[in-house]
Amino acid sequence: MQKKFLISSALMLILLLILSSLHLLFLLLFFLFLPLIAIGIYDTIQTKHTLRRNFPLFGRLRWLLEALRPPIRQYFVESDIDGVPISRMLRGLVYRRSKNENDTIPFGTKMDQYEPGFEWIGHSLTAYDAKTLNQNPRVRIGSSECSQPYDSSILNISAMSFGALSQNAILALGHGAKLATCAHNTGEGGLSHYHLQTSADLIWQIGTGYFGCRDEKGNFDKTRFAQKATLAQVKMIEIKLSQGAKPGHGGILPADKNSVEIAEIRGVKPHTQVDSPPLHSTFSTPLELVDFIQTLRELSDGKPIGFKLAIGRKSQFIAICKAMVAKKIYPDFITVDGGEGGTGAAPLEYTNHVGMPLREALAFVSDVLVGYDLKKEIKIVASGKMLTSMDIIKALALGADLCASARGFMLSLGCIQALQCHKNSCPTGIATQDKGLSYGLVVEDKKARVANFHTQTIHSFVELLASAGLQTPQSLNRTHIYQRVNRTEYHRYDSFFPPLTPGELLQTPYPQRLARYIQESDVAHF
Repeated sequence: MQKKFLISSALMLILLLILSSLHLLFLLLFFLFLPLIAIGIYDTIQTKHTLRRNFPLFGRLRWLLEALRPPIRQYFVESDIDGVPISRMLRGLVYRRSKNENDTIPFGTKMDQYEPGFEWIGHSLTAYDAKTLNQNPRVRIGSSECSQPYDSSILNISAMSFGALSQNAILALGHGAKLATCAHNTGEGGLSHYHLQTSADLIWQIGTGYFGCRDEKGNFDKTRFAQKATLAQVKMIEIKLSQGAKPGHGGILPADKNSVEIAEIRGVKPHTQVDSPPLHSTFSTPLELVDFIQTLRELSDGKPIGFKLAIGRKSQFIAICKAMVAKKIYPDFITVDGGEGGTGAAPLEYTNHVGMPLREALAFVSDVLVGYDLKKEIKIVASGKMLTSMDIIKALALGADLCASARGFMLSLGCIQALQCHKNSCPTGIATQDKGLSYGLVVEDKKARVANFHTQTIHSFVELLASAGLQTPQSLNRTHIYQRVNRTEYHRYDSFFPPLTPGELLQTPYPQRLARYIQESDVAHF
């Protein structure tokens, strides 16, 4: 796009100069277009705005529309809190934090605090000075069987594959993660050389396609897995059972994103749509899944092994927990992906109606792990539209130990929610394999924004923690968060989700709300 603009601009100026000898009007046009073309040339060489690099001069129209939008929107279109899937208010917050700009707002809240579903944290009259608290809280991930535990940030970059994202996006995220001292999940697309060259701490995700550790027939290859899993940069391995945006469907890589380079990394045929199978071929029962976890732990020399899932049938997750108890083999972490999670490409019905929302899923997973006395071995990672420090607060109150965000970090890269992720035409160069578009994303500029977003969000989290009179993330529980039921009533989280006691599910009678699912669960079948 940049070369086309420069060539067409030069040709236009030359033509106008030639025609100016015939009529004064063309000379006036020459002087009219000259400053515009100068601005366009500047746009192509500046490094801070991807849209303007990719669409010189024309990209500025968006900023003009953004400036005009508030009065138009205020009276005719929408409010700051109505935009979907991510509201303008939240997008603006991420942008400001990514740029280290002032993130405060004037004149009070724009939210209706009496609207059903509104949530808040109970502050304390004995609040702490946030400056006295740990400004970079970490969580140790590693069960009693793990010989290489990992001390993780409480906010990490969630799974996004090279293929779904561009080369420059992966590099910016990885370098940003290195600066922020958080982990970068590779996504199921495999461990690429772009991930490795950033030196960031990596969570290698293994999906149903076994990309990067598969044989010629698409089956899991132990040797290829061990070669990569033992790399020092790989800190944890995550088995992807399902994801919130399309559970039970499998990942989708459109043909126009499946370049020769990506196909080589994944071990597939280039320029074809790659649909990951909905099921793993290496295991088919809860007992076999637990054995596979142990196999990966041994092949990786004792690194933390976990799995990611969206909750569907509750009895199936309970069956996995029963298998852990029976085998005495435990994953080191479980990533819970809510149904509100995002993806680059998914059928509408899956995005809208398949998968349990994060709040209910987190409470359920936490309760079952506590009930089977497994929580002491396993950390819970919350994933699904995690954008603000309050999102982290709510997740930890429900039982999570740490969180992961994908769209939050995409916004920090400059995502404008153009909703072109599945078309290979992302105008910001993030979710595309079009080299002309990804060129506009300058890694050196965007890596700093990734790190800023992480740092500022963690800072805000610590401030909220201090305001609640708490010193550590582990102090959060369901008594700290309130939710409005209707215009006149509200309840604490522990009223909606009564917590279980350790080992409560190891003996009868079972809690009534879980009894049927426990009876239906079978370690020999999903």
